[in-house]
Amino acid sequence: MFVRNNNSKISKNGDKINIVWGKLVDNMENRENIAVGLDIGTTKIVAMIGKKNEYGKLEILGLGKAKSLGVARGVVNNITQTIQSIQQAVLEAEENSGYKINDVVVGIAGQHIRSIQHTDYISRSNPEEVISGKDIQLLIDQVNKLAMLPGEEIIHVLPQEFKIDGQSEIKEPIGMYGGRLEASFHVVVGQAASIRNVGRCIQSSGIELSGLTLEPLASADAVLSQEEKEAGVALIDIGGGTTDLAIFKDGIIRHTAVIPFGGNVITEDIKEGCSIIEKQAELLKVKFGSAWPGENKDNEIVSIPGLRGREPKEISLKNLSKIIHARVVEIIEQVFTEIKVYGHEDPRKKLIAGIVLTGGGAQLQHIKQLVEYITGMDTRIGYPNEHLAGNSSEDISSPLFATAVGLVMNSVANNTQSAYKLEVSQAIPQPRPIVKPVIEEVQEVVQQQEEPIENKVEKEVETTEGKIRKSFFDKYVDKIKDFLDNAE
Repeated sequence: MFVRNNNSKISKNGDKINIVWGKLVDNMENRENIAVGLDIGTTKIVAMIGKKNEYGKLEILGLGKAKSLGVARGVVNNITQTIQSIQQAVLEAEENSGYKINDVVVGIAGQHIRSIQHTDYISRSNPEEVISGKDIQLLIDQVNKLAMLPGEEIIHVLPQEFKIDGQSEIKEPIGMYGGRLEASFHVVVGQAASIRNVGRCIQSSGIELSGLTLEPLASADAVLSQEEKEAGVALIDIGGGTTDLAIFKDGIIRHTAVIPFGGNVITEDIKEGCSIIEKQAELLKVKFGSAWPGENKDNEIVSIPGLRGREPKEISLKNLSKIIHARVVEIIEQVFTEIKVYGHEDPRKKLIAGIVLTGGGAQLQHIKQLVEYITGMDTRIGYPNEHLAGNSSEDISSPLFATAVGLVMNSVANNTQSAYKLEVSQAIPQPRPIVKPVIEEVQEVVQQQEEPIENKVEKEVETTEGKIRKSFFDKYVDKIKDFLDNAE
């Protein structure tokens, strides 16, 4: 949410820059089709700005990262800290790109996410008319009215296969005749409070929420090919707080799950097992960690500086990899249990393309070999570079940014205009005001912040309340917006 001021001036350190309101409106109306994705993770928050180039590839215009301080296992547990991290990531992306962000597509994850399979049907009043998108939407709306457990809400309703008057295995019913339209759905469900907390953080950061996407689905868009989805593949996204699973077969999403463990529990085990601080444990994991203990010799030792003049601590790399191995085995076994729940052992449901690993945890040495050993399935590391323009940096092509790239792709598919290019006279990084949440406790914290970090910049921020292009999940996003705006 922004504050509109008819005098329309932005001031920084006393130097006022005049901007004509009408000119700004015109500028926003004529802006390029720019997409923005926001990945709110347990260890990092990433804001990514991009657009499609003339070859249909994704060109990344700006990237902003911030340490995630208010999120645990994919769930917001500190509103104020999360708002500050989001603002930091957004501001960095704006500075790098020269674009001003209006709205974002946000990834949803966390241990509260679950999925169910559901079959529903409608009887058409006039079978002599061909089936249209309205009929399918009517069926989806009907599924959206399903009764969930207390506190839960439906996030995604994903049609899988259709059946018309008993004829099954129909993937595209539009244009066909029939009286009874039936479909099987993959329904993703999450805790309403957790989702609304994310929405509140976005709105209080001074930007709008244009769409929600389940993070494993976003990662799948970024790293999986259509051939893999047809053959059958399991995507495992190992993040900091959670490990996300998405299974595809015959080009259709079949199963999703979120395991409440990720790279952070490995770091915690190293910290406890080696009696070192968390920062050192994370550095050890990234630089010397291996998921396969047999790769390290007994005499390979790394020295860790002691705290405040204490003697350095020597740590055996073999012991380090044993600690990592034990926790990674636990994570992979839980994921493999979910793959079995889907029915991988049924010949008709076999995942011929095997497993694709992505996320920050996929960068751990020898994790591919360990996953193949535990599951017996072919495994590869998933990089999002297939969809990126050729001039993209190696950093962006890392599995670490697979979810963020997928969210930008989702935003592009929705034809959003999520950012506009600043003119030279406007191109001064303006700190975003923290918009006061309606929640009283957060309001008190925000009121106490008199902008010490921002050098007490006097801000009068302007924007237009333009229409955001409606995405597939509009109704759900609108419900969140209504809740946030009307909350008391």
